[in-house]
Amino acid sequence: MSRLVIVSNRTPSTGPAAGGLAVALRKTLAERDGFWFGWSGKLSEQPPREARFEEVDGLTVGKIDLTRQDHHAYYAGFSNSILWPAFHLRLDLTTFDGQWYEGYRRVNTRFAEALRPHLKPDDVIWVHDYHLIPLAAELRRLGARNRIGFYLHIPFPVADTLFAIPHHLELMRDLSHYDLVGMQAQRDIVAFNEFADHQAPLSLSGDPLKAVDFSKTIVEAFPIGSDPDAFARLAVSPAANKMVRRMQRAMDEQRLILGVDRLDYSKGLPQRVEAYEKLLANNPQLRRGVHLLQIAPPSRDTIKEYQHHSDQLDAMCGHVMGRFAEPDWQPLTYVKRAYGQPSLAGLYRMARIGLVTPLRDGMNLVAHEYVGSQNPEDPGVLVLSRFAGAAEIFEDALQVNPFDTDETAEAMRMGLSMPLEERRARWEGLMRAARTHSVDNWAARFLDRLGAMAGRARQRNASKGGMPTIARDVLHLGSGTEQPSAPA
Repeated sequence: MSRLVIVSNRTPSTGPAAGGLAVALRKTLAERDGFWFGWSGKLSEQPPREARFEEVDGLTVGKIDLTRQDHHAYYAGFSNSILWPAFHLRLDLTTFDGQWYEGYRRVNTRFAEALRPHLKPDDVIWVHDYHLIPLAAELRRLGARNRIGFYLHIPFPVADTLFAIPHHLELMRDLSHYDLVGMQAQRDIVAFNEFADHQAPLSLSGDPLKAVDFSKTIVEAFPIGSDPDAFARLAVSPAANKMVRRMQRAMDEQRLILGVDRLDYSKGLPQRVEAYEKLLANNPQLRRGVHLLQIAPPSRDTIKEYQHHSDQLDAMCGHVMGRFAEPDWQPLTYVKRAYGQPSLAGLYRMARIGLVTPLRDGMNLVAHEYVGSQNPEDPGVLVLSRFAGAAEIFEDALQVNPFDTDETAEAMRMGLSMPLEERRARWEGLMRAARTHSVDNWAARFLDRLGAMAGRARQRNASKGGMPTIARDVLHLGSGTEQPSAPA
C-alpha cells in the first residue's frame, strides 16, 4: 500500500485531538504507513531549511519553523485577512496588502522544499485547506509526480467574489496542479464550475488572460461529518453527565437553547442574539422558561475585524440581559472559552434547540455533533442555516435564513413547541444522514477516489512539466451520488 502524507497548516501535538477532523485524520494515518507534515507552531529569526521529524502519539510528524514576518503575511495576512473573508463572501472585511501574497507564496515554497526530499514516488499526498492552495504547484515545480489531493474546508466563493481576490487566477492555476480537489457541498462545485466556464475578465492591457486548464483535475463534493456514534456514547459518559447535572441545578425547568461556535463573523452570532431577543419579545410566555447558552471561544483575536466582532457581541448580549433579565432569572449566558468534547456532548443532549445559524459555512460540524448526541427517545430540534454546507444533507432540520432574524425566532418557537413524534421522526432522518457522511466515511471516500487516480498521475508524469494541456473535466457529486462527467 502507498504511504499517505497529510499536509496541513499545523501539525498534531501531544495529547487528545481537539476536534473530530483531527481525530479522523490521526486514525486514517495510523492505519497506513506515512507521516503528517506542517508548521511546528514555532517562530524563529533563522529557521532551518530542513524539516525535523518526531513521533507524536504514535504518528510520524514532520515540522518546519517559520519567521515571524513570513507567518504574519501567510497566516494572519493573505490567508485570514483576504482568503477567509472573501471565501465567506465578506469582501467588506478584506484587507489588501501586496506583500502578503509574496509571503503566502514564500511559505508554500518553504513547505514544498522541506517536504520534497522525504517523498517517495508512490506516496499519496493529501493537502488540507486554503492556507496551502499553491503547494501542489510548488511540488510539481520541484519534480513531484505523485498523486496529490486537496480538500477545501471552507466554502468556495462565487465567481464575482473570486475575481476580487488579488492573484485569483494564479490560485486557480495552482488548483489545476492537484489530481483531486474536494469541497464540502454541491453549491461549491456550482461556484467552481461558474469560474471554470467563464474564467477571468480582461487584463489591464485589454488582452484576455490565459485560461486555466482543469483537464487533469477532478473536482467533487465530499461532504464531511463527525462521528455520530462516538458522540452518542460521549453524551452519556460520566463527564457529560457531570456537566448536565450542573446545568440542571442552575436552570431548573428551563429549556436550553444552545449555540457552540468559534468567535468568528461568519457564524452569524449577532443575528442569532437578535433573533433570540425577538423570540422573547414576541412570546412573553417563554420568558423564565428558556435560556440561551452561547459558547464562543475567541478566534484570531489579533485581527481587528475579530476584535470588533467580539465587542459587538458583548454589547448585544448586555442589551438582551438589560432588557429581559430579572433578579432571579437571566435570559442568556455567553461564555468565551472552549469546553472538551464530553462536556459539549452533554450540553448537546440536554438542549431542546441546537442553534446552528452561520451566515456562510463550509459544513459546520457542530450540527453533526448535536445530532449524534441526542437522546433517541426525546431528541431536540436542529435549527440550521440554509447557508451552511450541512443544509444539503440535513433536510430534516428546521432550515432558516440567518439574515432574517424573524424567521430564526419563529423556528426557535416551533422547535420549542414541536410534538415528540415529529421531533423523533426528524432526528431519525438527521441521524441517518450523519452516519452516511461520518468523518471516517468521508476520509475513506476521498482517499479511495485519490488512490484510484494512478492513471492521471502517470498522465502528469508524461506531460511536459506536468502541466495540464487539454480540456476541462469536472465531475459533479451531490448528496453522495456520483454523476458521469461530460465528455471533453
